[in-house]
Amino acid sequence: MPLNERDRIEILMMIGVGDRMRTQQEVCRLFHEMHPDREPVSQSTVSRIERKYRELGHVRDAPRQGRPKINENVQQDVILSALENPHCTVRQVSRDLNIGKSSVSNIFKKVKYHPYRVRLIHELAEDDFDRRTEFCEYMMDHNNQNNGFIANILFSDEATFFLNGHVNRQNTRYWSQENPHWMQEYHTQHPQKLHDTKKEKKKRKKTTKEEEVDQGDEGDEGDNLM
Repeated sequence: MPLNERDRIEILMMIGVGDRMRTQQEVCRLFHEMHPDREPVSQSTVSRIERKYRELGHVRDAPRQGRPKINENVQQDVILSALENPHCTVRQVSRDLNIGKSSVSNIFKKVKYHPYRVRLIHELAEDDFDRRTEFCEYMMDHNNQNNGFIANILFSDEATFFLNGHVNRQNTRYWSQENPHWMQEYHTQHPQKLHDTKKEKKKRKKTTKEEEVDQGDEGDEGDNLM
């Protein structure tokens, strides 16, 4: 949720004056304590509000006139947002800075920032290497005996919800100019999870109906024979 004028004034009051001024980090923590149900503000947001008040004497949104131009201050704010939170999204930065998503994307592209995806790896136990070798030998042996063996393996697309903090790679990014080689290790290959069997139930229901139809057809054929 973007900050309105009242929120910005409240942040200015939290900053304070004279020898009673708080740091940006303290202001962020205090704002979160007073509004725990809202998204925390970043230090760059506090800095931007303070700078705007010193330059313009107010924190109101300027009236929009056509397509706004991207100046150096806006570009610095976008870069600072990515440095403070490398996992931020274009939508989030656009909302916090009150600029278009295309402008944020263009700035990231201009400074050669790329949204890297996390690489998920499994923790290997001591006997996992031998088990992998045995599995490869098993698959190769069965494939040599039956060329269509691998083609008969069914891979499902059923939905699974993990309970151990599983990361969705499609929704996770890390903005950086260089590849951070970001990896997350799983401590078990058999995590607790919830399985959505909605598709499976539909398949069973469909199969039951087909069986009923087949039985009905057989009954009709028996009546015809009599």
